[in-house]
Amino acid sequence: MKAFLDDDFLLTNDTATLLFHRYAEHLPIIDYHCHVSPKDIAEDKRYQNISELWLGGDHYKWRLIRADGIPEHEITGAIKNDPLTLFRHYGRVLPKAVGNPLYHWSYMELKKYFGIETPLTPKTADDLYARLKRKLGEPGMSVRGLIAQSNVKLICTTDDPIDDLRWHRAIKAEKDYTVSVLPAFRPDKVLNIDKPGFLPYIKELERVSGITIRDFFTLCEALNNRIFYFAELGCRASDHALETCVYAAASQEELDGIISKVLTGNAVNMHEAEQYRTAVLLSLSRQYHERNWVMEIHIGCRRNNDTLLFEALGPDVGTDSMNGDTNPATMASLLNQMRLAGTLPRTLLFSLNPGDSEILVSIAGCFTSDAECAGKVQIGSAWWFNDTKTGMEKQMTDFANGTLLGNFVGMLTDSRSFLSYVRHDYFRRILCNFLGRMVERGECHPDLESLGQLVKAICYDNAVRFFGFNVT
Repeated sequence: MKAFLDDDFLLTNDTATLLFHRYAEHLPIIDYHCHVSPKDIAEDKRYQNISELWLGGDHYKWRLIRADGIPEHEITGAIKNDPLTLFRHYGRVLPKAVGNPLYHWSYMELKKYFGIETPLTPKTADDLYARLKRKLGEPGMSVRGLIAQSNVKLICTTDDPIDDLRWHRAIKAEKDYTVSVLPAFRPDKVLNIDKPGFLPYIKELERVSGITIRDFFTLCEALNNRIFYFAELGCRASDHALETCVYAAASQEELDGIISKVLTGNAVNMHEAEQYRTAVLLSLSRQYHERNWVMEIHIGCRRNNDTLLFEALGPDVGTDSMNGDTNPATMASLLNQMRLAGTLPRTLLFSLNPGDSEILVSIAGCFTSDAECAGKVQIGSAWWFNDTKTGMEKQMTDFANGTLLGNFVGMLTDSRSFLSYVRHDYFRRILCNFLGRMVERGECHPDLESLGQLVKAICYDNAVRFFGFNVT
């Protein structure tokens, strides 16, 4: 029987083992998309207990605990008030989670950051809670200590256009802090013209930009003002979350009418909302292309399915799901319009629906004909519900089948937890095993030096090149 979580975890052949330990294992991490708090990095936050660090903002884990019939007041309601009970609940759940990526990630986190390999069960939960609490009190276990232990070189957070970015400014002002922490531009709220809260958000955008929004042109001016502000702090990436792909052409007159309709308190219909979103994305793409920013587009998430939990706790609490109706072929029209206008930026496409992967690979391959960048439009890593061993293998297979795997920009955490950097290790092991299996089956030339350079590129170099990051 192979040992669980040994040095060769997930590596099932000699070639995979060699590729991982020689080329991937010790590479630094570029985390180009995540949701960690820049405030926590700036203040070098310390955690009082493992529940605050491990379970405090992780809706992946909340979903698992809920699935075992545990009441909400003992999950999100216990983070501050009863952290030991919350940890006990996770100890009850984890043994049932075999086959779930959280089973692997949780044990990888316990081993890497705490040196603990004891199984987490109802019997061991109290003792482990006490041991973990003592460990958190040691030097090197603050937020910056965890980042350093993870060998992270650069982090892109996810930030709203109206954010003042004060914590990014504070971090940047520290000349002796060597980890780059950059903002990423996430204008979802300005895209959601058909959602509650749009009009108050526009008023806030007016306030921070100093531009009165009267029509579509002044809306774009306000967004461009914020893009300039983000660029001053080193922003290299934007991100956009769409339930489905959109493309609906509109004239300037139609767009001004849509803006006027909303500003006077009236609702837009579905077609008008799609026209507006299309136009905003096209306008933003001009700015991104001009600044050599990467445009990330995430599609296919149906959000806040449980109305009662949303009303009680807000968004991002574990009640989102895949959206089966994503219309991925429409992405071709959107990218083509950017291409015709000469404003197509470097683009990463993510879908929560695994069935979209092959379609998006084929679409991306249509828009790589200029010499600006290798792999200029490509699919991103397996996202969210696809961020599993089988999901990653499918994503790599689809990528390799449809284009050049060697141009893939690799892994991200997409997480709110400073322990989630183990997901890069998880990805690297799966990648090396994916390549090793092909070698062992005689499906790939056993040129280990070339394969090793491919591994290094996917795990680190390509992200640096693609985003234009300045790292040493």
